[in-house]
Amino acid sequence: MSLSKCIYGFAATWFLLAGAASAGVPAAQVERLGQDLTPMGAERAGNADGSIPAWTGALSSPPAGLASVPEGHYADPFADDPVLFTVTKENLGEHEDILTPGQRAMLEVYPNYKLNVYPSRRSCALPEEVYGAIRKNAANGSLGGGGDSLEGVVHGVPFPIPSNAYEIVWNHNLRYRGYKVSRTFVSAAPTRDGNFTPIKVQDDLIFDYSAPGISSLEDLDNTSFRYLQETLSPARRAGQLLLVHEIVDPSRGERRSWQYTTGRTDSAPRVQRTSAINYDTPQIYSDAMSTADSFDVFSGPLDRFDWKFLGIEERYIAYNSYELSSPAHKYADIIKPGHLNQDFVRYEKHRVWAVEAVVKPTQRHVYSRRAAYFDEDGYNMAAGELYDARGGLWRVQEAHLIQYYDVPTCFNASDVVYDLVEGRYVVQNLKNEEAGIVFDADELNDMMFVPEELRRRINRR
Repeated sequence: MSLSKCIYGFAATWFLLAGAASAGVPAAQVERLGQDLTPMGAERAGNADGSIPAWTGALSSPPAGLASVPEGHYADPFADDPVLFTVTKENLGEHEDILTPGQRAMLEVYPNYKLNVYPSRRSCALPEEVYGAIRKNAANGSLGGGGDSLEGVVHGVPFPIPSNAYEIVWNHNLRYRGYKVSRTFVSAAPTRDGNFTPIKVQDDLIFDYSAPGISSLEDLDNTSFRYLQETLSPARRAGQLLLVHEIVDPSRGERRSWQYTTGRTDSAPRVQRTSAINYDTPQIYSDAMSTADSFDVFSGPLDRFDWKFLGIEERYIAYNSYELSSPAHKYADIIKPGHLNQDFVRYEKHRVWAVEAVVKPTQRHVYSRRAAYFDEDGYNMAAGELYDARGGLWRVQEAHLIQYYDVPTCFNASDVVYDLVEGRYVVQNLKNEEAGIVFDADELNDMMFVPEELRRRINRR
């Protein structure tokens, strides 16, 4: 059996012991956090051949000697690292076990697509207080509703020693990304020849699950985060508004969302409550190449799929991609026909939790199956494949992970969905020419995340 298909011993043992349901882990397992496991539950040791190093604490503060960049952006702490090798269509057979099916498809479809592979840097780190919360979650967390809901957890990933695929996906959905966060970013869906119109967006988030003083899920009113988005340009879209209250437990209610769309023909613009910003409805600004539940690579309820753990695998994933986010590069330098400019994307070999989701017989979704790969150190979904109703590979997902070392936290700086049928793609969250990201957006408050705020913004125009 190839290494990429092996399940590492510690994970295999726990999965076999725990089965499909869980209610905390034994005290002996909890004690492993911070010992042979990292505080997040990853294997602390490196791999057998040394290509994946041991986790040694990672980047929990800004390194010395960083290059100067505008506020809201992040200098590359690994800028001097060399490219170890480049994977192309001509040599993909040499890397067959480490490439995802999506990467193999991209290499086969696009002649100039490539993966520049760098030394692996396990840079993901979180605040000490989040590690403490994760430790409590390990002892107290439990799943309910067939894996669709949870309890006994707060602040950090709920299941650092996961026993099934549902827990792994919950870890991604509830991973720590700060508390009050504000961003300005650009999304683009270029044509086949590479022409694109940047869609500039301002969004604000309050991650209620990570709020100081929250002691249990009961304090959250079934809300894991609140999200407010306003389109800034181009002119024909400017002023569009979206408000989302993400849920924790779908059995207690659906995702709550409101929107205001410009260009209405009636004389009374209205903020509308909608259930459409969910599941497989087309994602805003994706030109119908991505779905609402592919925001943040995956988000939202788990209840339309049956989720299965496939194993811990070694894969090349886009990691420490600071260069792709650099303010030195313009969007026209990055967005190219068929795919991003791969000269700016850094790949590293990492261990990932591999998961498969198959749509339930009683449910409907445009994807019959999806595969997902979650980085072991941060539970970020790093890559995925999306399959059509006939089982054919339709779309390929990729997240570009970086460590925000001053917070500290790690998650995707941008992400992309490649549509193999259309020969196009949509990229989101590019900030190269924008003000970047702010993690101490203390001006955000509860009154900004209600439908009345959308009406106030309309009336101010």
